[in-house]
Parts: sequence; C-alpha cells; structure tokens
Amino acid sequence: MLLKEIKHIFHAELDGVYPKGEVDSFFYLMIEHYLSLQRFVLALEPNTIVSKEEEQPLFDGLSQLKLQKPIQYILGVAHFMDMEFKVDENVLIPRPETEELVRWILEQEKKQGELKILDIGTGSGCIAIALAKNLPNAKVFALDISAASIAVAKENAIKNQVSVEFIKADILQLEKLEIRFDVIVSNPPYVRELEKKVMNANVTDHEPAHALFVSNENPLLFYKKISEFAVIHLNEGGNLYFEINQYLGNETIQLIKKIGFSDLQLRKDMFGNDRMLKGKLL
Repeated sequence: MLLKEIKHIFHAELDGVYPKGEVDSFFYLMIEHYLSLQRFVLALEPNTIVSKEEEQPLFDGLSQLKLQKPIQYILGVAHFMDMEFKVDENVLIPRPETEELVRWILEQEKKQGELKILDIGTGSGCIAIALAKNLPNAKVFALDISAASIAVAKENAIKNQVSVEFIKADILQLEKLEIRFDVIVSNPPYVRELEKKVMNANVTDHEPAHALFVSNENPLLFYKKISEFAVIHLNEGGNLYFEINQYLGNETIQLIKKIGFSDLQLRKDMFGNDRMLKGKLL
C-alpha cells in the first residue's frame, strides 16, 4: 500500500477524535518508530510503498489510538529532558511541567557540590534519572510503592547510563530511612476525584490511577506525609520540591509552612498555572 494512503486512513479514522495536527503527529511518530522513516519522506517520495508486514504495526497502533490509548504507551517510549524513557501502563507518562520542575532543581542545586537526593514516587524514574544525569556529584535515591514501576525505572536508569538506588516502600507507611538528604523531590498523586470529569479519556482510562488520584476529602494527604518525612530526613538547609495541584497552591503552602518549612517559593508552569513549590528546612 502507498504510505500516503495509510496517512489518509489515519485521518479518516481519527479526525473525529483528535485535532488534525495531532493525527499527523501520531502518523509521523509511528512511521519513524516502526519504519525508520523521517516525517518529510512523503514530501520527497510521495509514492513510497510499504509492505503488508510493515503496515501491520501502523494499523495496530491506529486501532489503539481509536481507543484513546496514549501514543507513548503504544510506542513504549516517552521523551523527557532530552532523554528517552521506556513507559508502560505501570507508570505515568512524563509531562513537560515535570521537566520544568527538574530544571528548577538543577538551577538551584547545580553549584552545591556533593548532594544526596531522594525522589519519592519515582514512577518511570524520569525525575531521579534526569537529576543523576545532570548532577554528576549527586547520589540519587528513588522510592516507589510499585515493584512494576521500579522495574521500569531500573531499565530507564540503565538505558540512560546513570546510577540510581531504588527503594520499594509505601511513603504513607514509611517512618524512617537510615539516610539524610540534601534534596527531597516528589510529584505525588494530587488530582482530586472531582477533577476527573474534565480530564481526557487517554489519561483516565489508561494511566495508573494510584499515581494520579486522591480523595476530595483529603487531597493533600501525600504532601503532609512527605513534608513530615522530609523534616526528619533533610539535612539543615536542605530543600523540598513538589509538583502540586494548580488549584491548591495556597493550601499546600500553608500546610508545608505549618510543618516547619520556610523560604517558600511557588512557581507557575508554562501554562500559567501554580505547579511547583520549594521549601527550605532551616
């Protein structure tokens, strides 16, 4: 079949579900991933033909896109901080907002010399691995409740040639580690159940709920526990960084301040939403 005909089929099947530009992006990502063809191939060779065998993964991917499965899960990869990460349904897909959080940490901590860093709720390992990659003097630890997530994160650490020490534990139950840190960072579950109704099905139906959602009644559960943990486990002058719910910035600040953190800084993300919070333990 002609490759341009497959592109037309993608649009015929998906334009009612996704914007046309996004459908183009899906198509080009798939031909690059499965066929090693660049996105300009049709401009240079409009009559490119693909074999039945080469067609199959494209049409399999099309079927999954119709079910609103994220393209990253279909391809099994996501990009974050100029690195490639394996992703599957056991881990959240890394977001650009989280990349902003990592860049803020690097901006603040790059000149600090040797550091011990803990990433709580590591998922794919994207935060921990990006910090280890860019802070060669840091010893990075990453904690997660899910053995399946840690397995993915370990693969990503190897793939990106960094050393991270992984800890399987439930932060809500964990009282103490025999280590003190200079930096603790977390992107914990923070989406309230009431916010589900405005979220896309590609998130709610496919990404791991335990890594996303918290109850309406106690939405800052993880922030409270992690902050209390950080008070015990941070060195004096150490920094705590969070990705936060955009609607709960002030509430999160008040909670962390009450627990004992000062010099609190709230940052907006690229979309103008309250998204990142930093506190210092003095």
